[in-house]
Amino acid sequence: METEAPCAIVSEHWESLRLAAGLGPIVELACGRGRIACAVADRGLPVVGIDRDAARLRELAQTARARGLPVTPVRADLECGHGLPLRPGSCGALLVFRYLYRPLTVAIADAIAPGGLLLYETFTIHQKDLPYGPSRADFLLRQGELPRLFAGLEILSHWEGWSDGERPSALARLVARRP
Repeated sequence: METEAPCAIVSEHWESLRLAAGLGPIVELACGRGRIACAVADRGLPVVGIDRDAARLRELAQTARARGLPVTPVRADLECGHGLPLRPGSCGALLVFRYLYRPLTVAIADAIAPGGLLLYETFTIHQKDLPYGPSRADFLLRQGELPRLFAGLEILSHWEGWSDGERPSALARLVARRP
């Protein structure tokens, strides 16, 4: 995996993310190969990457070792009914990208330390109009749904629209703080 710049939401909120790291670990849920986790760690912050795919976590561990990055891979199936493998109030920041499992939203908010951050970006219902990406409603946010899912948090920013690039995507982004 090449060094990649953090995505826009991480770059825009870097200073807040850096401060949140003082409250507890930064954790990326459903991290896959760790594109976001490695980008954050590459800027000097330790990250815990959680995913259920052992092969992708091995790839993440190899990348982190090869680049000397402070990334800790953790295998857990977030959808198996056991919830998050995180204590309530223990995380300085939770990062969730291109993943949606609505039953976890309360646990996600609870895992954030008071004053900690949530950075969330995933697909909206308009993604189904494109020939790529998820098309099942279970994986797509309805208009305005993301801030409603985290109504107990202080919403710092929310955006919905189309990403730029070769393969645009219909996305919603949320930055929120636990009071």
